[in-house]
Amino acid sequence: MRSAPLLALLLLMRPRLWASGVAEPPLPSVVLAILARNAEHSLPHYLGALERLDYPRARLALWCATDHNVDNTTAMLREWLAAVGHHYAAVIWRPEGEPRSYPDEEGPKHWTKERHQFLMELKQEALTFARDWGADYILFADTDNILTNNQTLRFLTEQGLPVVAPMLDSQTYYSNFWCGITPQGYYRRTADYFPTKNRQRRGCFRVPMVHSTFLVSLRVEGTAQLAFYPPHPNYTWPFDDIIVFAYACEAAVDGPPMQASAHVSCPLKRPSKMGFDEVFVISLARRPGRRQRMLSSLWEMEISGRVVDAVDGRMLNSSILRSLGVDLLPGYQDPYSGRTLTKGEVGCFLSHYSIWEEVVARGLAQVLVFEDDVRFERNFRGRLERLMEEVAEQKLQWDLIYLGRKQVNPEEEVAVEGLPGLVVAGYSYWTLAYTLSLAGAHKLLASQPLRRMVPVDEFLPIMFDQHPNEQYKAHFWPRDLRAFSARPLLAAPTHYAGDTDWLSDTETSSPWDDDSGHLISWTGSQKTLRDSRLDLAGSSGHSIHPHPRDEL
Repeated sequence: MRSAPLLALLLLMRPRLWASGVAEPPLPSVVLAILARNAEHSLPHYLGALERLDYPRARLALWCATDHNVDNTTAMLREWLAAVGHHYAAVIWRPEGEPRSYPDEEGPKHWTKERHQFLMELKQEALTFARDWGADYILFADTDNILTNNQTLRFLTEQGLPVVAPMLDSQTYYSNFWCGITPQGYYRRTADYFPTKNRQRRGCFRVPMVHSTFLVSLRVEGTAQLAFYPPHPNYTWPFDDIIVFAYACEAAVDGPPMQASAHVSCPLKRPSKMGFDEVFVISLARRPGRRQRMLSSLWEMEISGRVVDAVDGRMLNSSILRSLGVDLLPGYQDPYSGRTLTKGEVGCFLSHYSIWEEVVARGLAQVLVFEDDVRFERNFRGRLERLMEEVAEQKLQWDLIYLGRKQVNPEEEVAVEGLPGLVVAGYSYWTLAYTLSLAGAHKLLASQPLRRMVPVDEFLPIMFDQHPNEQYKAHFWPRDLRAFSARPLLAAPTHYAGDTDWLSDTETSSPWDDDSGHLISWTGSQKTLRDSRLDLAGSSGHSIHPHPRDEL
């Protein structure tokens, strides 16, 4: 079971009520981390807000640093600490003496790599002090963030969350959180941002990024791994303190697989294929973490899976594709970005194609196919076994059954009579989990798709005649694949576009005919977003655009 989320955004602040005659328990100890540079314009109001926090100063420590100033910030902070410092449990004062700029800095608002690193090191120093001091929490609050609600600190500590932020109001579209993040660690627009920012959604929500003002618990399990500097060993995102910390939070949540105690007797695992002739797991050899997680999940469910090494799109070039007879379907464009096929998508198609070939060559009556980024729904095995038993009892003629997919128009799908857990599949994305019959494999191969290739999750809807693009469908005949889908779905992706650890070897790839080796992140494609609400428009019926709510 996945750990509780580390990052949360607090949107609704409510009054505190204490029972009459009951003494309040001692409040947690908190370090207030103050990092100031050229802040004299906001510092008096910022410090005044800290003074007015409804929180015992004896439970607070001040960690205060300032550097690289060309204004009166240092003198202001020194004066303030001299006046109020004795009220606090501890005070750490870290001034830098002479005013100076960072190397290559073009001005106070210019963020160089050296400036980012210096800030990360300072925040790490504050975090280390808080841990060594024995604090329960540390509050980071930028000096241009004015905490006008004097209950803020109490509300945040009452949540008991590892990392939580109050949503800050501003006069612009900008706030102190992101609802989405790209695979490269940059901001991603999502449909949830404005309803959250405008307080149409109220509550406490998991988000991939909070910054500027946030509270970190030093007592919750997992937060000991949180750090600003140095970045996590696997970190490859932009060198920026807020993104480095967001990555550290997600890494602390995901962590390694859980291991059972060796001192407890457990029933022996007896993995089986659940009545299928084969259970295939498509997995890239260069993604060993994914492969191990998938095999561990199958083992826990007592499912016997066989790994099929995926075709790595990065290893393909024009001569290999020619030798395989691969060519692009004329006129194909990604429905969102307008790009052509990527080598990652070619590799994905060839991986599934090799399984279809094996099904036919070995005469396998029915098989189960997984990709290696599957998150299984509760009681996956039991529900799948019941579904297949009911399908057999009803003598349903089927070629393919989706177990996980992205439904484009779920309201238009028709339930199968006598099978309440099954619908006739409409236009769908993803091939992360499905069952395939021998007859279905024959049909897929007979269409000779390598000579007119599209992404495999576009090809399947073409073959069951549910693709909206008539020009694409005209290249394939007959389109009589009998496709159904579990309802509710039994599997989902481990991560969606916008999640911190989302990674796509099909989306982050070079065009199919580009042998330069340069990887491109096709951020225009939204197939891997969580939200299934899509707008089909355009003359071809295949130009899909996000709803205006998705845009900032």
